[in-house]
Amino acid sequence: MKIVVIGGTGLIGSKLVKQLIARGHEAVAASPNTGVNTLTGEGLADALQGAEVVVDVANSPSFEDKAVMDFFETSGRNLLAAEAAAGVRHHVALSVVGTERLQGSGYFRAKLAQEKLIQAARVPYTIVHATQFLEFLGGIAQSGTEGQTVRLSPALVQPIASDDVAAAMADVALGAPVNGTVEIAGPERVGLAALVARYLKATGDPRTVVADAKAPYFGVELDDRSLTPGDHPRLGTIGFDAWLAAR
Repeated sequence: MKIVVIGGTGLIGSKLVKQLIARGHEAVAASPNTGVNTLTGEGLADALQGAEVVVDVANSPSFEDKAVMDFFETSGRNLLAAEAAAGVRHHVALSVVGTERLQGSGYFRAKLAQEKLIQAARVPYTIVHATQFLEFLGGIAQSGTEGQTVRLSPALVQPIASDDVAAAMADVALGAPVNGTVEIAGPERVGLAALVARYLKATGDPRTVVADAKAPYFGVELDDRSLTPGDHPRLGTIGFDAWLAAR
């Protein structure tokens, strides 16, 4: 089966392409680096020719409110139109657990707009909501840094390793469309500030983490439900310690 992975040269996309090829499928890594641009439409029709499934794991290069909205709306419209023309039978998109609860953030407003485009299109779909990636802990720490202090919310998170994300995305891509959303998360639920403190200590970073319930997470305040999945998510197998040891 031919499966096109939009964003196929990035963190999740590159791992997903390898997984799909290992399972015996034709996986095409589609990105501006390979001549496929969802913003301009360049290369889309050729890349999607003969594809049964498209998996969109691309992310905006800018998180500025207008830029991120333009990215997800424009690329979403172009991609879904090209899929309909090519007869694609399953559109799979990677999104974020808590998207609908975090609409004070321009990034999450853009992700919700992307999801609404998918839901309104003619292509059968599955939206995968993932929790925060363990690989993003350094960036999360940086987002809350002032001098040598990292101020972060103590709210609960359930982070997932990118290898587990890629495995879940492969399973969804090879399954039937659910025309709805599935959630994936890591095996451990922990406070965000506490987790980042563990990460900094383990990596020899001298910064001090301060737990602050008012500290914003990319523009929004969190509570214990903001970034955690519902009752029956698919759980990854790689916890923080195993992930760190493998780095």
